[in-house]
Amino acid sequence: MSEELATRPKESPRAPRAGPREVWKKGGRLLSVLLAVNVLLLACTLISGGAFNKVAVYDTDVFALLTTMMLLAALWILFYLLRTARFPDAVPYRDAHAGPIWLRGGLVLFGICTLVMDVFKTGYYSSFFECQSAIKILHPLAQAVFVIVQTYFLWVSAKDCIHVHLDLTRCGLMFTLTTNLAIWMAAVVDESVHQAHFHSSAHGNASHPRLAPDPERAGSQVGGDCPCDTAICQIFQKGYFYLYPFNIEYSLFASTMLYVMWKNVGRLLASSTHGHGQGHGHTPSRVSLFQETFFAGPVLGLMLLVVGLAVFIIYEVQVSGEGDHTQQALLTYYSFNIVCLGLMTLVSLSGSVIYRFDRRAMDHHKNPTRTLDVALLMGAALGQYAISYYSIVAVVIGMPRGLLGGLNLAHALLTIAQHTFQNVFIIESLHRGPPGAKPHETPPKEPCLTFANLDALHPLPTCPPTPRPLGPSPAGPQEAKAITLAPRGHWRRRCLKDISLFLLLCNVILWIMPAFGARPHFSNKVEDEFLIHNQEMPIHPSMTLGHGANREGAVSLQL
Repeated sequence: MSEELATRPKESPRAPRAGPREVWKKGGRLLSVLLAVNVLLLACTLISGGAFNKVAVYDTDVFALLTTMMLLAALWILFYLLRTARFPDAVPYRDAHAGPIWLRGGLVLFGICTLVMDVFKTGYYSSFFECQSAIKILHPLAQAVFVIVQTYFLWVSAKDCIHVHLDLTRCGLMFTLTTNLAIWMAAVVDESVHQAHFHSSAHGNASHPRLAPDPERAGSQVGGDCPCDTAICQIFQKGYFYLYPFNIEYSLFASTMLYVMWKNVGRLLASSTHGHGQGHGHTPSRVSLFQETFFAGPVLGLMLLVVGLAVFIIYEVQVSGEGDHTQQALLTYYSFNIVCLGLMTLVSLSGSVIYRFDRRAMDHHKNPTRTLDVALLMGAALGQYAISYYSIVAVVIGMPRGLLGGLNLAHALLTIAQHTFQNVFIIESLHRGPPGAKPHETPPKEPCLTFANLDALHPLPTCPPTPRPLGPSPAGPQEAKAITLAPRGHWRRRCLKDISLFLLLCNVILWIMPAFGARPHFSNKVEDEFLIHNQEMPIHPSMTLGHGANREGAVSLQL
């Protein structure tokens, strides 16, 4: 017996075998990342080369690459769905934090708009089929198939923590993510070329000659070998350009969900969670969206949303009209944005101050969704910072300095302040526990018994909290109701919910206005001249990234 006891400690070190498995887990991730980087660099090279006139890369080359990538990604998705359907044990866990219903609903909405855009695009290129390459018609059809397959895949599998064919799954997910990023970049470049060409034509100059379309290259533009001179062709052309923002947002939504799935490959969750993930992250229910609020935030946010839509319509009418009303349109646009940004800055500061007095426990559990959300918030804010600093430099060195210049400068400074304080508020809220969670350092209020055994010091379970009365009690039903429904700090939760709803609605209107054509940087002569003489600055990617900052802020406020 003593020999057996002596040999047992030598056999126990078998447990650390998880070390090599963790190393290979990182190796599999590295392999998939390298695959994604190489494919993405190839796509970026072709897409960016096709945007310039002096580079011998045609749009048909870009369409061929994107079509191939989408078809390969769709085939892999079908393989994944078939494999998981035949082997249910392949997905033993599901992450409750991944793929919430509002994110999947937004993905479906943007996917439907992308399908409508593909219909318009197919109709546009079919209007002059005789002088076009067949790949231009095949591309929107392939994208429609890819969107349908991918939307269904993310709807049913966004929470999966798959445990079979780990390296193949990681590579497939990363390739699909790269395909979405390539589609996003192609849409951004195409929209930037269209906007540059539109504004240069409207102002009668070639402000962006390197980005202006060349009729001799593809023959797809108006005035080339394939003129779009029919009414139906022009409707298709304008329609799919107006639907580009939805395609851009769909690609970004899909990319974020795919990244979370990639992080969850091979992830082990506690069995006590029954497949619902770890941690105690808090997601408000759909029923309680407008409950426990003072209604000041939603009402004020809805008012700004309606006023913003009216300002956007007035701006578009005055800027694109025949009369010279651009100055008045810019004054109206900047005035509304200054008021909106100022209120958002003050509200974000108020939320951060309220959090200073909040005693909720911090959530330090591993959460890939939250990590990605913080990274996207900070990355998208860089675009707004870049645009704002371009505007500040253009106004400071530009002449003359009038009312419009002052409003432009105030708008740029408030944009920087608003995104800074809003990101601080959102990131802090993402790391807070649910309402009622107390800090772990707080000692129990009631004394608890403890065994003081020197051989094995073993504390008793912590004292349970005050039980909730389930029925009539000696204290009376009214007193019991007051105990259960009036916790401490209730007014703080109401204020924070009002702040979140207000910021959500404001971010929605601040995303809508630039995404659908409100580009004051091109209408403002001071900024437009500054950009003409500094064409090497990445203003177009910064604009697109900056517009995504408001969308990402609205998305984060849903968490």
